[in-house]
Amino acid sequence: MHYKNNGSFHLPAALMLLAVFTLFSCKDKKAGSAETKNEETEKPADTPGTNNQPDFRLGSFVGAFGENKITLLISSIKGDSVQGRSIVAGNDRPFAGTIKKENTIWKIHAAEPGDHKDDGVFAITIDPAKADTITGSFTANDTKRPAKTFTLDRKKFSYDPAVGNYPMASQRLLTAADVENEMKEDLEFMRNEIFARHGFCFNKKHLRQQFELEDWYVPNTTDIKGFLTDIEKKNIALIKRYEKYAEEYGDEYGR
Repeated sequence: MHYKNNGSFHLPAALMLLAVFTLFSCKDKKAGSAETKNEETEKPADTPGTNNQPDFRLGSFVGAFGENKITLLISSIKGDSVQGRSIVAGNDRPFAGTIKKENTIWKIHAAEPGDHKDDGVFAITIDPAKADTITGSFTANDTKRPAKTFTLDRKKFSYDPAVGNYPMASQRLLTAADVENEMKEDLEFMRNEIFARHGFCFNKKHLRQQFELEDWYVPNTTDIKGFLTDIEKKNIALIKRYEKYAEEYGDEYGR
């Protein structure tokens, strides 16, 4: 039996047209989904840090920076935005800027806030073929200061109580016998070596010069109050007492 729809065509014919339309719509959707999937698959191939692979542009890089040792920490890259920190000469400063790719090379242009006398702008180059090394330059906001160039190697700070000339100061409680015959300068070094093991970035130049010669030393922070162990805190107090005695009694002390 045939029925008419508004007197123009038979209902079965309308159902057939609807089925054809639905079939082609589904094909279009599948094709669109495949194109989207391909775009999502192709995009990460040119973007570091995808497909569960670490982003080689991120990390901690350490090396000579003029007369000092610097740690540049590139901590975040989102799109063309980059953030990080510079730890050098007793300063721990944030920086932010942009990153772009030129051929195969990644280039970062990032500035420190500008509210500190030592702030400036970093130009950093990262070559994927040498991902464990970065090169670049630093231009201080103070135009009287010369620009600096640097080559830094990837090196992550790690606390190790066994390094240094006086590792026992981080490993066990010291006794009077450990410190009573030491000179004031040696006691100062022993005490500050505890801080250095925690990556403390020294403000005093003579301390920087002492510890920055050590391969194990990595500037990492300007505040270590929350990192010192109970043993280290007690040893610091003991050493400071003997430093005071050494200063007061001079040549008569301990000899």
